[in-house]
Amino acid sequence: MRPVSLAALSAALSFTPAAAQEAPLSGDTPPPAATEVPAGGPSSVARQVYAPADFARYAPRNAYDMLTQVPGFQIRDNEQLRGLGQATGNVLFNGERPSNKADDMYTQLSRIPAGNVERIEIVDGATLDIPGLSGQVANIVYSADAFSGQFSWKPEFRAHYTDPLLTRADVSMRGRRGDVEYEAALSNDDSARSGAGGPTLIYDGTGNITERRNDIWNTHYDTPKLSGRITWDPAGDTVANLGGHYQRKYDRYYEDGTRTGPGFSDRLRTVRENADSWNYEVSGDYQFALGPGKLKLIGLRRFSHEPYAQEIVTTPDDGTPATGDRFVQTGNIGETIARGEYQWKMFGGDWQLSGEGAFNTLDNVASIAVLDEDGVFVTEPFDGGTGGVSEDRYEGLLSFGRKLTDRLNVQIIAGAEHSTITQTGVNGLTRSFFRPKGSVSLAWTPSADFDVSVKLRRRVLQLSFYDFLARAFLNDGNQNESNNDLRPQQDWTYEAEINRKFGAWGSTKIVLIYRDVEDRVDVIPIGTNGEAVGNIAKAKAGAIDWTATINLDPAGIKGMRLEPRLLLQKSSLRDPFTGEKRQWSGFTDTVISLGLRHDIPGTDWAWGGDAEYAHYQPNYRRNQVDKVWEGPVWASVFVEHKNVGGMTVRASVRNIANARSKRDRTVYGGVRGESPVSFVEARDRLIGPIFSFSVRGKF
Repeated sequence: MRPVSLAALSAALSFTPAAAQEAPLSGDTPPPAATEVPAGGPSSVARQVYAPADFARYAPRNAYDMLTQVPGFQIRDNEQLRGLGQATGNVLFNGERPSNKADDMYTQLSRIPAGNVERIEIVDGATLDIPGLSGQVANIVYSADAFSGQFSWKPEFRAHYTDPLLTRADVSMRGRRGDVEYEAALSNDDSARSGAGGPTLIYDGTGNITERRNDIWNTHYDTPKLSGRITWDPAGDTVANLGGHYQRKYDRYYEDGTRTGPGFSDRLRTVRENADSWNYEVSGDYQFALGPGKLKLIGLRRFSHEPYAQEIVTTPDDGTPATGDRFVQTGNIGETIARGEYQWKMFGGDWQLSGEGAFNTLDNVASIAVLDEDGVFVTEPFDGGTGGVSEDRYEGLLSFGRKLTDRLNVQIIAGAEHSTITQTGVNGLTRSFFRPKGSVSLAWTPSADFDVSVKLRRRVLQLSFYDFLARAFLNDGNQNESNNDLRPQQDWTYEAEINRKFGAWGSTKIVLIYRDVEDRVDVIPIGTNGEAVGNIAKAKAGAIDWTATINLDPAGIKGMRLEPRLLLQKSSLRDPFTGEKRQWSGFTDTVISLGLRHDIPGTDWAWGGDAEYAHYQPNYRRNQVDKVWEGPVWASVFVEHKNVGGMTVRASVRNIANARSKRDRTVYGGVRGESPVSFVEARDRLIGPIFSFSVRGKF
């Protein structure tokens, strides 16, 4: 199939209609350059403004294409904190934060056609009247005065083990009639086909090979989602939004492998997983003038039905009966949120008083079964996996922000939350908590090309309710017990962001983060020999994240841009099993990457690529140290034509550096560090090259 696709691509890229030839060539336009707008006039804050013409070099199709080309700006999605809470992302839409939770920033930005974008404003979040923002924030100013639509199709083909992906596509439309703006979309953009295959060697504690495995796995993952939103925006301060979505997820995993070794017959092992599910979300908000300020009321309801089944069967070649295990669970997750925000101006600053009630539930039924000699799965007791968890949470916050000087702004948020967590099932328990929350942010802009922001905040993270209940991981021979005492992680977070612009050469950014953590969520001891997801009293972590955008036009290489990144992180906690200090389980401690894009002058062609190295810490359990990763280096190249019959067409090849699927696991006979090694698992599987093709256009 691949030669046919590449031939079709070649034909498509060679076609350049007369209309396209008459259009201005994107490769001849300059890189984005912001207009510096000082504080005053219609806006009380200084900002950098990018017009649509600033992005002509890249022929963007939507707001996402434009924002990713803003020098030095990195999109930061909303953190998965509790409820809606304060703003944590760094993108606004017409000066407002989105009131839904299901759509990430990519989804929301990609639904705004580039033709609807009037400008992009980059400001420091602490200077705005939206509590919670800090550092660089992008405000997408757009309108939809006429009907417009866009579409994309992004097939993918892998050289080994994996079926072609032909279903990754999306179509969206938006428009306006009078005071009503509407949008609708059907998207399967998150679909994927993955796979790998190759050997795994099992060693005993003295280094002798005791078993050889050869496995091939692949996945089918599709997530079609139908969504829509209506905005009513009459004259004045009244604005109302109503939106929602319905989504199906088709999630299957297939693995087939052989087991050989001295002392036992050869065996065939199969693993099958089915995680098909569905979910919906409905959200709305209504803002209107009230007294000296504005009141905004927000409501949200979402629900997810999440069945899961895993079945593993091992069949010996010598005719003896097969053995196997099965784990099945069905979870229903619901969340209902009601929130109110009242904003007003007083004492030379912006005030907001907010209150929120959030109600989360999980009802789960789980079972395990063992394959008997007659080939029938026989259910065994698994009481800890069945039960319910609910949390009723109420939050109140007061925020204040104002200018201290022409170059210094401050924002202060203070409040608290009260929550009650109830668990039903085995050893049911009800607990209540009171937690202070808040933050202090400072933004300093000594010059138009240099700014610094710092922030201190108290965070309370969201728990996965599944972690309260028992869970079997059959493929690895592990099991979590239930834990009614699980608590959400809290931390004091210290953040600083430093931005420096270098004119036509580009810009650079350094982000510094330090977290002082309480109740870090990890695997902890339960009972004599058990383990479960629980809390570690104290932990800490720090990060330095450097990024840059380097335009090479001033160096005489017109149209070329480099984007390097260096992320260094370090963490620490006291291991709950051994008492030793170690890093967090699965923690990413290093990322080094470099991206390159060249928009060729005098043409509508572009090419480029990227490479990334990442290093991860292993995961720790009672009796094992387990590191699973892909790498060491992921690299890709692409070629793009920005005007093929009015469409953007791209072809890319990923994994050109032959990153592999690897695992290093050491399993001990008892508590690791105190017991002899039982076995060592060393995996090295081939992934192979990944060929992608995309067509994006509008109607």
